[in-house]
Amino acid sequence: MPDVPLFFSAPASMNLAKNKMIMMVAVILALLCRPASAKVFLHNGDCIGMVNFYRVMPGESLIEIARKFDLGFNEIADANPLLDPFVPPSGTDIQLPSAWIIPQLPVQEGIVINLAEMRLYFFAPGDRKRILTFPVSIGEAGKETPLGSFSVIEKLANPVWHVPPSILQERPELRKTVAAGPDNPLGSRALRLSIKDVLIHGTNRPWGQGRRVSHGCLRLYPEDILQLYEAVPVGMKVTIVRQAVKIGIRGSRILAEIHRSDGTDYLAEALALLKGQDILEQVDLLKLKVAIYQKRGVPIDISR
Repeated sequence: MPDVPLFFSAPASMNLAKNKMIMMVAVILALLCRPASAKVFLHNGDCIGMVNFYRVMPGESLIEIARKFDLGFNEIADANPLLDPFVPPSGTDIQLPSAWIIPQLPVQEGIVINLAEMRLYFFAPGDRKRILTFPVSIGEAGKETPLGSFSVIEKLANPVWHVPPSILQERPELRKTVAAGPDNPLGSRALRLSIKDVLIHGTNRPWGQGRRVSHGCLRLYPEDILQLYEAVPVGMKVTIVRQAVKIGIRGSRILAEIHRSDGTDYLAEALALLKGQDILEQVDLLKLKVAIYQKRGVPIDISR
């Protein structure tokens, strides 16, 4: 799907008529073009992708639409907060949150997973300007995916699932091992990390993608894990962070991307990031506060 040259501004500065026209053009492009290329980006700055739009077809929910455009359920639901995610009205124009500010790290390399946005970023070895990005499911409350720096220590094709004792305690009816196949929750591929019982793997339940539903592992759509598996070498660095507030610059505009994350002081984090980049004076604080209030998970223009 081609990118649409648009990122969102706060409501106070939005020209509704102009944005409506751009949105309708984007809808037509979305209906005519294939979405597969939306996964791969080249970047020279803080941001990748562009906001896109789509018109809901009869019988579709946000679950099907999310998979069609390689998005997670929570991110597409947050981007369209006034919409019933399970029964959206046919013909409704929805926003596809297909633009992102790259997580802020001293060195962008290997695999970076931001738990706050439930998204994985892959920086190609030897060409870190080339990025693949995929939605992920993460650990549920009480079984959180760990933060830190790890590495890929093993690649597993058609993995056998050795059910962890903690899961057997919850579900004693399970067998201790589950062979490869449609009943295996690891899916067709898995990457074992250098931390006990944590894998990046596929799933046999794609409708849970982009939610907090795992016991700590990181799940990808079945089609996504195949692409990532082929690209990742053993030994690749994996960095897992939680960045609910991201600040980026695109051209002359300053953008903020805010994600829901319990215990986050959003304004304090945003101000610290802006001061750290010495761009606070270029920001409209009202626009920033609106972005924080909405928490739509897409880059919002907060420039003066």
